[in-house]
Amino acid sequence: MEHPLLIDYGPVPGWVLLALLGLISGSFFGYQVYKATRLVMKGSSDNRFDNWGKRILEVITGWLGQKRVLEDKIAGGIHVLMFWGFLMLSTDMFDLATANWFSHNVLPDFARGPWNLIVEIGYTIALIGCVAALFRRVVFTPDKLKGKSQLEGNVILLLIMTITVTSFFVEAGEEGVSTTWEPIGAWVANTIVPTTALVIGAYWLHMLAISTFLFLIPVSKHMHLVMAFPNVFFHDMRPMATMEPLQLGDDGKAVLLDELDIESFGSVNYTDFSWRSLIDGWACTSCARCQDVCPAYASGKALNPMAIIHDVRNYANDNYTTLMADETPEEDMIARFGEDSIWACTTCHACVEACPIYIDHVPKLTDSRRHLMMERMEFDEKVEDTIMPLMATIENLESDSNPYGLPSHERGDWAADLDIKVGEPAEYIYFAGCAASFDERNKKVARDTISVMKEAGLDVGILGMQEGCSGDAARRAGNEYLFQMLAETNLATFEEIGVKKIVASCPHCFHTLGKEYKDYGGEDIEVMHHSQLINHLQVEGKLPDPSHDGKVTYHDPCYLGRIGGELDAPRNAIGGVDIETERT
Repeated sequence: MEHPLLIDYGPVPGWVLLALLGLISGSFFGYQVYKATRLVMKGSSDNRFDNWGKRILEVITGWLGQKRVLEDKIAGGIHVLMFWGFLMLSTDMFDLATANWFSHNVLPDFARGPWNLIVEIGYTIALIGCVAALFRRVVFTPDKLKGKSQLEGNVILLLIMTITVTSFFVEAGEEGVSTTWEPIGAWVANTIVPTTALVIGAYWLHMLAISTFLFLIPVSKHMHLVMAFPNVFFHDMRPMATMEPLQLGDDGKAVLLDELDIESFGSVNYTDFSWRSLIDGWACTSCARCQDVCPAYASGKALNPMAIIHDVRNYANDNYTTLMADETPEEDMIARFGEDSIWACTTCHACVEACPIYIDHVPKLTDSRRHLMMERMEFDEKVEDTIMPLMATIENLESDSNPYGLPSHERGDWAADLDIKVGEPAEYIYFAGCAASFDERNKKVARDTISVMKEAGLDVGILGMQEGCSGDAARRAGNEYLFQMLAETNLATFEEIGVKKIVASCPHCFHTLGKEYKDYGGEDIEVMHHSQLINHLQVEGKLPDPSHDGKVTYHDPCYLGRIGGELDAPRNAIGGVDIETERT
């Protein structure tokens, strides 16, 4: 039979109808993508054009390979079927829109059969994925979807199912459909034997479904089909949870405090956030994985990391005209996020790790804290219970370089009877941190670590009262100025004593000294967690093989396990863990 596109429908040729349909839906789709792109580019500058090799590799594994999506085996597996199915069938949409011109005039004869098979497999697995997704949503509704409207998602699934099923009927209407390369199309042709009217109807229903899909993509969560790729490609390549300094110099290092040239601190307006940070708003799939793993959300606090990302897109759309006129909307982003949400975040980065498309939730909140703490210094009454003790902590850090407000000259008292170098050069400097220096329970950790290091014959020392807080608490609280002051002071001490290797027990000190100090001049200092050192010494035979004769429960600290990427050393150091709970 003649291709449906080449038939005249009354006085109107089929190709004219398709051109009109494509023009209307394509124009709407294009305008909405253009509008979103303009909103994204209103963000501040952000250099994400480095490390091209690593970025391309991450696109291959993260976007194309769907590695994070597959962390949820059921929902992820279903999504992969739909994603890969759509990739495989996408060229057929162009072929159908050109009356098979692509397959008959562009593809060589030897490639046509395999291409048809790939397309048919794509339609099939996409259909299977959609049916499974619809069944899961309607019959086995996950708790996070209960009580919420599923209309949008279900309509999209039905549209994709329509696209896939109608393709088999259109295929069945073609001449010489192959049982080898197009088995389902051949089965439909030989078993159902569709009439010409049915094939024509299937073709136009197919095209109408695609056009409707184009209308829905840019105004729904399915905008991630467009924005997920750039979101993955331009994701933050720095170590997880590493925060940006107040100002970077031409050499890529932090500008010293006495040389800073900044008009404002932190982010409060939409345009203060970087363009890459703003892409997140349109890339979000609303899968709620971030919500599922957020400890603040689980404990009933105001923070919902998924809602924060939705706020970015909704705010931009609500204030489109104002933003495009380069004016500042009356409501700022802090008001949209809500201070109770901003201060509820623990910066554990579980949300960032869980996101299948590399959304960065935490920096939006910590950048907002910077503005609140360093610029505005006025806080909502709702967060007084959080802010009052936090401000006391900040004052203690400023005056005594520890969050407890205890005298700084007592910082090394925990090691008074250990016969250890204090403030002198040594191969290893043990950085006790505030908790191990002042908290009675944590002092035991510090003392035992020193004992183990000495037993292994290491040249070890401590800084004593010359050691200051790493500044982690100040930085996460938004007082970047105080953090940098503490960091510069510690780095000056390290240089004076000639520190080259640091051992830390505190996961936050381990991260801050090892990752974040590198922006300020500590790039030549090797920083290790005490569990890493102990495990290394065991492997070298300088310590006995690990063993324990009792019950041991080990909890992975966020800043060592998830953020630091160290999961094995603590387990190996204690002789292994017999039972592992599900990791979140």
